[in-house]
Amino acid sequence: MKPNIYVYIAVMALVTYLIRLLPLTLIRREIKNKFVRSFLYYVPYVTLSVMTFPAILTAASSRLASAAGFAAALVLTYRRKSLIVVALCSSAVVFLAELVPGL
Repeated sequence: MKPNIYVYIAVMALVTYLIRLLPLTLIRREIKNKFVRSFLYYVPYVTLSVMTFPAILTAASSRLASAAGFAAALVLTYRRKSLIVVALCSSAVVFLAELVPGL
């Protein structure tokens, strides 16, 4: 029996649609609970972090070079530097760490 790709696409479309439709139909009032509001506020940031962090550690050929770039980005972010400065400096740190033999 040969699988039908259109059935798979239809199921994926239905699941995606339901995930977006259910909150709109089930929650009609404004959410007043502070805990739920704060939880929903941070969900996009956590999701972005969870997707980005593994990519950071596997971006370079060496995990140590990736970790050095990540550390540089953390330090610069803690010092409240702009996004472009953090990106350029952490990329430069990774590039320089890749030049070091044996890393």
